[in-house]
Amino acid sequence: MLLDFNTLALFTAACIALVASPGPDMLLIASRSSDQGRAAGFATLVGIQIGTYLHALAAALGLSQILNAVPLVYDVIKFAGALYLLYLAWGAWRSAGVIMSSAHDAAPRTSFARIAVQGLLTNVLNPKMALFVLALFPQFIAPERGSILLQMLLLATMINVVGLVVNGAVILAASRARALIAGTTARWPAYILAIVFAGLAARLLLSERPPQ
Repeated sequence: MLLDFNTLALFTAACIALVASPGPDMLLIASRSSDQGRAAGFATLVGIQIGTYLHALAAALGLSQILNAVPLVYDVIKFAGALYLLYLAWGAWRSAGVIMSSAHDAAPRTSFARIAVQGLLTNVLNPKMALFVLALFPQFIAPERGSILLQMLLLATMINVVGLVVNGAVILAASRARALIAGTTARWPAYILAIVFAGLAARLLLSERPPQ
């Protein structure tokens, strides 16, 4: 057995505490859902959760340790992520002049595949997420139980399942709020999305490197 019941229970409790705490991922998902509806929110969530698997894979292969050992690599990824978020903020701000019809057929829509990729890149280009996985996951890994890679991916699956439940509720609530403003001038969801992207960029740029 890769992980015993007690380990899974403890890790699940940690996941609930982590995912239920409002953070960048939840804010991005809620903003995207408010801007373009529940399908867009779930597309963002899919991208973020794929990113979680990639971080777990990197930690298992030792790639995340490079971020911990080489400050330059950490800084390069951090600045690349911030620039990408600012690019997304500018794109959202430019699209904020949309007037929603009650059927939403007049609003230009970003494809769900593109939204998922944005969620993925936002997650992957956050070096603090990589270091978080590197710090948390090994506490629940036991090499004597078998493949470390499989254990890492199993833990990533657990956090994604919890994230699906918690963020799924956020998506439904945010998309419901969007439905309530149908038929009105609804520029503000896109403005909020732009502000969220810019805020995430600023948060990433101003964040300090976690102590080693």
